[in-house]
Amino acid sequence: MAAYVRASGLEQLSERAGDVSLAVADLLDAMGEVGAVSDPEGLYRYPVPMLSEDGSCSVVDQLSPTPYDLAGMLGGRSEQATRRLALLKRLVERTQQTTGTDWVGVYAKRSLQSGGEVLAKVAYVGRPSRAEFPLTPEFAVGSTNSSVGLTGRALVIEDVAQHVAAGGGFYVCDAEVQSEACLPLLNERGQVLGILDAEAKPKGFFSATRLAALAALAIVAAPILP
Repeated sequence: MAAYVRASGLEQLSERAGDVSLAVADLLDAMGEVGAVSDPEGLYRYPVPMLSEDGSCSVVDQLSPTPYDLAGMLGGRSEQATRRLALLKRLVERTQQTTGTDWVGVYAKRSLQSGGEVLAKVAYVGRPSRAEFPLTPEFAVGSTNSSVGLTGRALVIEDVAQHVAAGGGFYVCDAEVQSEACLPLLNERGQVLGILDAEAKPKGFFSATRLAALAALAIVAAPILP
């Protein structure tokens, strides 16, 4: 846990190891509640907003007629992938319950057949949002997710409007969001496996206690990614 806090740059949690440990234990208990998967279709396919013509932003409140299907990114459906997606779904649900966050999602780093890498959303709770974020320096200029996916360093935004006014990047899927916390998912060598993103409407929402819960999610989710 201490290694993750150091690697991710979450210095505000350096004295919160106990809180992170308790949150990890709570998430492990929640995973134990996951039984047989009754709706695998709902784990692989989910609604997404339309994208602008250049693909740089979402068209808020306008859904694509075609849901996103994770099977293509995961190389098909399998019993193991379905189980992992079910566990991740329960983890994000539990984290939303314990933190009161409006939106929580987990993304896995994946390579494209055409070349390059993206962050693919593998589990979330909240309103529909973009499924893939390109892992390129160009896209990272306007995307917290891509930036964290490239650097492996967490970003916490207390006031989105102020952050953007100062020249910071922020990808809008919900115009009411004013706080964001984006954390990397790392392996034992500190390499980026994916990211988690959490958003809330109030400013200054992500206190140290809530960040501890998100750090726990990052730690528990990393080895479960499909």
